Amino acid sequence: MTAVVPWPVTLVEDRVGLRPLRQRDRATWERLRRANAAWLERWEATSPTGEPPSTFRSYVRTLDRGARAGTALPFVVELDGELVGQLTVSSITRGSFCSATIGYWVSEHVAGRGVTPLAVAMASDFAWYEAGLHRIEINIRPENAASLRVVEKLGFRDEGVRRRFLHIQGDWRDHRSFALTAEEVPGGLVRRWRERGGTVR
Repeated sequence: MTAVVPWPVTLVEDRVGLRPLRQRDRATWERLRRANAAWLERWEATSPTGEPPSTFRSYVRTLDRGARAGTALPFVVELDGELVGQLTVSSITRGSFCSATIGYWVSEHVAGRGVTPLAVAMASDFAWYEAGLHRIEINIRPENAASLRVVEKLGFRDEGVRRRFLHIQGDWRDHRSFALTAEEVPGGLVRRWRERGGTVR
């Protein structure tokens, strides 16, 4: 599969930016991950076979390969130029499906400030209107109240519970699945978020 849009891609809206992760981000990224280890570990996927994590260099290369192949749009999230998290449009499928999944994390110090909803809205609009996708899905653990607020603010449709959906912290965890199609948001998700009073604080 060839990439539908050229890569790299950079998106900017208000104070939030989305751009590719780069090798030179290593020190900043690793420092941010260490500082947020306890904040993130309850929600992040793990390997059921106990495979060790890849090196940062190989991780960036893997993300870049997926982007150039058209199977993913892997971004870092910036607030006022500061790297504060990541968002990936992954599992991009074409043909009669034209769908993808969005996953994200942000640093605890920017949580609840409107960064994540805007980043998700930006990525969704790009996926729909530039990358030609039809449906965006987000899967969230039922206990993750902060992430559930993100999809609520954006008006994602609750499609029910997926049992033992993803391996996290040593076991298979249930997730609630949320989705939107391009037809449901004719003016775009960024516009919807702003009309609902969304701001970045």
